[in-house]
Amino acid sequence: MTTGMQALLSHVLLIAGGFFVLVGTVGLVRMPNFFTRLHAAGVTDTLGVGLVLLGLVVIAGLELQSLKLLLILAFILLTGPTATHALAKAALHGGMRPAKDAYNGEAR
Repeated sequence: MTTGMQALLSHVLLIAGGFFVLVGTVGLVRMPNFFTRLHAAGVTDTLGVGLVLLGLVVIAGLELQSLKLLLILAFILLTGPTATHALAKAALHGGMRPAKDAYNGEAR
């Protein structure tokens, strides 16, 4: 049984996580090139999924389900940035370069 404070904290974490996932999705659509899209997706989705899982842990309380959710969270926190890095390295290795800044000619 969840208390009022647990319910409030879990709702805040779930809403914040959903917000970050939504911002990451909008970033995928709005960003101009591969590397900026990759940055938007990698950062916001890792944080968003992490907050959603923490919200579920708060709802579950001190149960075996919480341990499973925390293991999933650890897996996501390790593999999300690693996959983003691997995609960026593969794109660089394949010849794709970051866009040049239109104002001063430097790479962004």
